[in-house]
Amino acid sequence: MAIIIEQTNTAKNTKKVSKLSLVDLAGSERLSKTEAEGERLKESLHINKSLSALGDVISALTSKKGHVPFRNSKLTHMLSDSLGNDSKTLLFVNASPVLYNAQESSCSLDFATRARNVDLS
Repeated sequence: MAIIIEQTNTAKNTKKVSKLSLVDLAGSERLSKTEAEGERLKESLHINKSLSALGDVISALTSKKGHVPFRNSKLTHMLSDSLGNDSKTLLFVNASPVLYNAQESSCSLDFATRARNVDLS
């Protein structure tokens, strides 16, 4: 979901437009662990592919590569204006306290650490 916010300063006759994107990136659970089948399996595969593409974008932005692969997924293409230029980006990561989910939580926290190292200025 995207929320467009417009601000007009009538005294200075200026206008500012901002975009707030709210995206639930779901989880990167192991398919063997979830035992997903059918439509849930397809959805899980798409989620994992989108998260992988986002990881590639974060990696390219961190290393200051000339080409950033925003078009590798719908997610990264949609977020391209929020992940570049002079954007302000905030990422919330949920981690499970349950030992059974330790590997997924560790991967999520590693992803967050990589994302934190991106300099968007």
